[in-house]
Amino acid sequence: MKTPAEPYFVDFQDVWLAYNQELLVQNHFAVEAIDLKVREGEFIAIVGPSGCGKSTFMKLTTGLKMPSIGRILIDGQPVTGPLKISGMAFQAPSLLPWRTTVDNVLLPLEIVEPFRSNFKEKRKEYEERARKLLQKVGLAGYEDKFPWQLSGGMQQRASICRALIHEPKMLLLDEPFGALDAFTREELWCILRDLWTEQKFNVILVTHDLRESVFLADTVYVMSKSPGRFVVKKEINLERPRDLEITYTREFSDIVHELRGHIGAARKPDATPQTTGILA
Repeated sequence: MKTPAEPYFVDFQDVWLAYNQELLVQNHFAVEAIDLKVREGEFIAIVGPSGCGKSTFMKLTTGLKMPSIGRILIDGQPVTGPLKISGMAFQAPSLLPWRTTVDNVLLPLEIVEPFRSNFKEKRKEYEERARKLLQKVGLAGYEDKFPWQLSGGMQQRASICRALIHEPKMLLLDEPFGALDAFTREELWCILRDLWTEQKFNVILVTHDLRESVFLADTVYVMSKSPGRFVVKKEINLERPRDLEITYTREFSDIVHELRGHIGAARKPDATPQTTGILA
């Protein structure tokens, strides 16, 4: 990871967002005063009450929304539009039903430059890369199946492979495991843990699952109720690599309970932003 003296990989500098000019004039912001600095290779998770602006933050990070106030740098460059160096996965896998699993995974390489220009020429090489990635996440033998032939957990594995196929520097995950049963969810935590440990790309995970955030992340940020701002930063000082057994320990449970307390405070109608643990 980069030292503090070097540029951060993600750098939000006093970022505010109003969704249109009328709301801006009224000082009605979806998120406000976002100052966030993320080291290269760091895994962060964002939690908070529903409607607090977590998904809005993701849109800002990917360049799908531009801030009304402030500045965002990713990998040292100002964000001026949709990023090509990021991959995304959502709660719904959104696989194209007429394409096989491997063809769904290949989709970004058909769209994103510089892969798009030489896709036909390098199709065999790219397909081999996709098949190896699918095998890593336990989908060996399902590469040529269609989405309707896969379970929900299998579809989400394929979705993560699709997000990683172009070897992005940053992976953004918006509630990726929220619709899955508990056992499948934990299995996918371990798959994501192993992929990140091997490749050390940056990860920003938005989740409502506090256990998920503590198990996976280096740092967990709590957002306040709307307008969203980061009110608590919690470093997760649990030794890596983490096994699922750690989720049954007192140390793990104490962190989860602490975060739950912060979110409970943030949900109260008269809640004011906290300052404990906030990143300066």
